[in-house]
Amino acid sequence: MKGEPDFLQNLRDEMGGGRQWLDRVIVITYAVFAGLAVVGFTLLADAAIGLYHSLRSSAWWAPLIWTPAVTALVVWLVRRWAPGAAGSGVPQLLTALAPETPISERSRFISLKLSAAKVLAVSGGLLAGLSIGRQGPSVQVAAGVMLHARRWLSPRSGISDRELLVAGGAAGIAAAFNTPLGGIVFAIEELSRRLQERSSGLMLAAIVVAGLVAVSAFGNLSYFGRVRAEGVSWWNLLAPGAVVALGCGLLGGLLSRLMLASFTGLPDRFCAYRRKRPVTFAAICGFAVAVIAVVSGGAAVGVGHEHTRDLLELATAGSAAQAQQPLLFTALKFIASWLSAWAGVPGGIFGPSLSLGAGLGADVAWLLNSPHGPALIALGMCGFLAAVTQTPITAMIIVMEMTDGHSMVLSLMACALVASLVSRMISRPLYSTMSVLMMRSLAPKPTSPQA
Repeated sequence: MKGEPDFLQNLRDEMGGGRQWLDRVIVITYAVFAGLAVVGFTLLADAAIGLYHSLRSSAWWAPLIWTPAVTALVVWLVRRWAPGAAGSGVPQLLTALAPETPISERSRFISLKLSAAKVLAVSGGLLAGLSIGRQGPSVQVAAGVMLHARRWLSPRSGISDRELLVAGGAAGIAAAFNTPLGGIVFAIEELSRRLQERSSGLMLAAIVVAGLVAVSAFGNLSYFGRVRAEGVSWWNLLAPGAVVALGCGLLGGLLSRLMLASFTGLPDRFCAYRRKRPVTFAAICGFAVAVIAVVSGGAAVGVGHEHTRDLLELATAGSAAQAQQPLLFTALKFIASWLSAWAGVPGGIFGPSLSLGAGLGADVAWLLNSPHGPALIALGMCGFLAAVTQTPITAMIIVMEMTDGHSMVLSLMACALVASLVSRMISRPLYSTMSVLMMRSLAPKPTSPQA
């Protein structure tokens, strides 16, 4: 049995190791760089969305030409110069974290070069007017920045590549959503699933530093404002909340299944054409999304944060139906998100899932004539995100922090669990399944026997 810690000896060991402190400074410095990368990514993505809306407002027909052209260009550039930047970013990080992935192959999924390519490609997709998010890609971006610290650390630092990757991924979520608790839970639930004592300290340091950078840039405010649900009892939310949870589970599971089918490819003529002419197929998908943009007045494309924020504000005022056409927005956003992923443009699903869930919650409030619109919208955001990612705890924490909805913790938790369970009956886990498929590309091809 070990004795009690020797405080003075431990203090001398901590203060006497100059190289150890230099390694810590390097890690903290790269955490700052990771936070700055996510902040720069956010600003560039917002500027791209703003330019797209300016173009769309100048001529209603402009997206019909602009969107397919830019979509095809982005897909061609990614396939030609940075194939590792394709997809959402979370499966790439899971693949890099997998013990089966050789260290020599890790740069195919996570690197500083891919981080830069990811920022430009996702911003290009938003400039095209596609329905994609930037939060998932922020995971790959921040992880690539943090992993670059490896070349400056001493061999005796005791900090592994895995710890840098987990810390970077968690910092990316925390900075992208401005939700530090969400970053921690995401790292535990999706990335690591087990944390050593040293890993947790490194992850917390990266989250704190990257979060401070994001707060310094955007302020310490709730992403969508505060959800007014203090006077809503769980009994009043039971029936409409159950409808929201079931609807999110069904639609979220269906979207996840469609995205997996699009990623793996099916033996049909559409997937065969995509494999044969990926750039032309991307242009066709872009044109379909452009038609949706014209029909919805631009509401069903982009990340969807502005529409979600408007929904919450109008629902608080009792007029959520004015922010969207009931049922139509949810259907169009669903199709646009699927087609954007099928096109092959890098982008995440976090942002569109939150927007879809908000629209579904508003639809249920309208159908049932419920006076608790803000609460149902928050439940929809939580349920849809949990259904698509099948990470209910992460979804609950992120939505709670983004909406400052601490009074709805139990309701959010129940909705996330139900939606995730329903989704699991429809689809395999999205990110881990994509990661398994990526790892198959690393398997050595069998050689033909010599005659």
